[in-house]
Amino acid sequence: MELLVKIFFSLALISVFSLLIHLYYVLFLNPQRLRSKLRKQGFNGPPPTFLLGNIREIKRSQSTTAAMAQTVQPPLTHNCGATLFPFFEQWRKEYGPIFTFSLGNIQLLYVNQPNMVKEMSTCTSLDLGKPSYQHKERGHLLGQGILTSNGAIWAHQRKILAPELYMEKGMMDLITESTITLVNSWKSRIDSEEGTIDIKIDEYIRNFSGDVISRACFGSSYSKGEDIFLRLRALQDAMALKKFTGVPGLRYLPTKSNREIWRLEKEIRSLILKVVKEREEATHEKDLLQMVLEGAKKSDLGQDATDRFIVDNCKNIYLAGYETTAVSATWSLMLLASSPEWQARVRAEVLEICGGHMPDADMLRRMKLLTMVIHESLRLYPPVTVLSREAFKDMKFGDVHVPKGVNLWTLLVTLHQDPEIWGPDADKFNPERFANGITGACKLPYVYMPFGVGPRVCLGQNLAIIELKILLSLILSNFSFSLSPNYRHSPALRLVIQPEYGVDLLVTKL
Repeated sequence: MELLVKIFFSLALISVFSLLIHLYYVLFLNPQRLRSKLRKQGFNGPPPTFLLGNIREIKRSQSTTAAMAQTVQPPLTHNCGATLFPFFEQWRKEYGPIFTFSLGNIQLLYVNQPNMVKEMSTCTSLDLGKPSYQHKERGHLLGQGILTSNGAIWAHQRKILAPELYMEKGMMDLITESTITLVNSWKSRIDSEEGTIDIKIDEYIRNFSGDVISRACFGSSYSKGEDIFLRLRALQDAMALKKFTGVPGLRYLPTKSNREIWRLEKEIRSLILKVVKEREEATHEKDLLQMVLEGAKKSDLGQDATDRFIVDNCKNIYLAGYETTAVSATWSLMLLASSPEWQARVRAEVLEICGGHMPDADMLRRMKLLTMVIHESLRLYPPVTVLSREAFKDMKFGDVHVPKGVNLWTLLVTLHQDPEIWGPDADKFNPERFANGITGACKLPYVYMPFGVGPRVCLGQNLAIIELKILLSLILSNFSFSLSPNYRHSPALRLVIQPEYGVDLLVTKL
């Protein structure tokens, strides 16, 4: 018995010693090694503290800027980078376009060099992918991304990305019906209040977008899709509170926020798989869920991997097709409300092309001014704010050697408003810059990527553009609007850039 106790005690000591060695490597030695390799190439950055890295500086900078950022409408400039990421602005001035920083024990290289950004964004190698910390922490909401080595799945995901899918009459009718519901609700309010109404548009736009994506994704089961999206929105809010938390092991602790995230994650997975089971027992429908199921069936994935793939893609469709569209539409309406001249020009174009009819695919293609406004809105308030990748082996981009384990971050709002690329009015609303398309709008067209670019492009970009065109054209056809005195311009980061206090408009029926 005494011998067994000694053996157990020895094993325990060995385990503790091994754990301490592992922690020393993960928390201190490996981060130091990665930073040393980057410093030898001339890349420096703010000195990190043990365990927290630069998180404390980031939060302090954000708190200071947030208190000063609120402006009375209309906003004169739209420099979201300085408002949401003031620490990056400061570090970029101090250390240059490429610098290092740390989130806990996660080592990152900030990249704002256009040619290197182009190489990163178009890289198809699986050695460069979504960061591990996102899989573990933010993967609750975003899933595991859409890039996969499985050809059958990728072929079906390409179908989901195809713009032709969203230009089909059935999809166009679905979007139009949801828009008419929104338009009629505003008309009813105006009639009941006999004149101009002061309205916070955010919830109306979210309901519109949620209705579209629920029907498109879940078909006749769209009411259950609405339950899923409500929980996904709650999960998004919970995850937004955890941004810039790279403290090792924090995601495993049963904190209040973690318990809430785990609960929502479990409910969402259960609801999605319940809809899938009902779908398998019933007749097939032509919707996005069916396309995802067909891709999974033609793969060689096991059951657990198949379920994870389906759940992850439904999450991606939510963020790409629901939240992205709702927020982009809200910012577009704010910009048109603050620019009466452009609102009048786009309205005239829409009325001339549609002639009192509901817009069809051909009409949408001819709406040049509306397309310019949407491009400019997505430039100033892009759905994707940060392009983040991790090197899963040693890689090279241009002259930069990226060690295995280093994360690469590119701030798109900074690239989208760089005066050297876009001109001296880069932080102002000027749709005219897109008069000759994206290639004519700036010196380096490849830095314009509001939905990302390359193999990891946003899953719902084409659906979002079609929704935006139909929604904005019908609103412009029926109403004139301006910013309400209640509007406070304060962009906030909630995975996507959202108006902190909503968008208040004064709306009048034409």
